[in-house]
Amino acid sequence: MPEVREYLAEADDAGERLDIFLTRQMPDWSRSQVLRLIRSGLVSVGARLARKGGEEVQAGDIISVRAEREELTATPEALPLCIVYEDEDLVVVNKPAGMAVHVGAGVKSGTLVNALLHHVKTLSAAGGAGRPGIVHRLDKMTSGLVVVAKNDAAHRQLAEQFKSRAVRKTYALLVHGQVSSAQGKICKPVGRDPFRRTRMRVGGCARGRQ
Repeated sequence: MPEVREYLAEADDAGERLDIFLTRQMPDWSRSQVLRLIRSGLVSVGARLARKGGEEVQAGDIISVRAEREELTATPEALPLCIVYEDEDLVVVNKPAGMAVHVGAGVKSGTLVNALLHHVKTLSAAGGAGRPGIVHRLDKMTSGLVVVAKNDAAHRQLAEQFKSRAVRKTYALLVHGQVSSAQGKICKPVGRDPFRRTRMRVGGCARGRQ
């Protein structure tokens, strides 16, 4: 039986193409796969069937998708891996920019998971065959530390710590241009860019997240 997924379109999503909206909500599906679902009558907006990927979603729309989840698997690859800490329960690796964390739509190799399967003997199975050991993620173009579980008990404990925000995350970035002071605090809402809907920006929406 196909699983049914439901997504609520918020104010920031209003005016976005349906296929782009769903591709963001379903990172394990490519845009072409989402379009096939729409054209096959497997996507509903409210009580009606959607037929075109180009139709715009509106705030408050409930989009339902009936689809069988593609079961992804990863295979070991002898890729360079920078391990900064390891014990019997977890391993911490420094992921380079440009490397995806796990396999997905259109990404079958070259990921952190592929490298982990080669370098680490055992990984938690809680994340599934395509994401063994993966408790949290970093964007492909973001470098930094990733904590990986080596068994299911560690996976559950780590997942709970990330969920409860017991884990403190610190990000470093480079800036250019005129910086008025050596230090300070930026506290502005982050919302969807009204001109480039696949990106987020500071001041993108008055109802953005702080």
